[in-house]
Amino acid sequence: MRISELSATSGVPVPTIKYYLREGLLPHGTPTAATRAEYGETHLRRLRLIRALLEVGGLPVAAIAKIVAAVEDESVPVHTMLGTAHYALAPVIETSPGDEELRAARARVDELIAELGWQITPDAPTRTELAWILARLSHLGRPAPEEDLRHYARVVMDLVSGHEMAKVPFDGPREAAVESLVVGTVLYGKVFDVLRRLAHESASARLLGA
Repeated sequence: MRISELSATSGVPVPTIKYYLREGLLPHGTPTAATRAEYGETHLRRLRLIRALLEVGGLPVAAIAKIVAAVEDESVPVHTMLGTAHYALAPVIETSPGDEELRAARARVDELIAELGWQITPDAPTRTELAWILARLSHLGRPAPEEDLRHYARVVMDLVSGHEMAKVPFDGPREAAVESLVVGTVLYGKVFDVLRRLAHESASARLLGA
């Protein structure tokens, strides 16, 4: 298909596609003339991935370029490739040398992960992200009890292992696996949060006799 057809099929404007081509996010098409090229299913998959990273993940182009590089490098294991996307979704947590609360919370997170036997890299930004949340809870006088953390961890692992990871198409194109992971992590994370709030309202109505 021509670039105009690629645009019509993907819903991505031609100028945006040309920008992705210049930035190396999208592979060039097969040349058919001096100013014309043909595009195919590979380009459609890549555009879906880029849109998921941009619109769902809210990632900057620089972060997307790193993920695309991992997708294109077949020598990068799938687990590492997915980790590149996962880590890019984590917010940047600013730390300072005097932040004792955050350091204490980070030690607590590291201990919890070790106790659970989870395989998490030492420099995973999600460790710091969880530590930041626990530190803020403590600062507000609402520290999270250890048993609550263990309970939530068990529930989440059951959900992820038994349901969410089964939906990631590991036997398909690498772009499809990353897209599935990003959409599942971000949007289904929001679904989970909304369902919790709905459940809170319903439980409150039952308990308080509304």
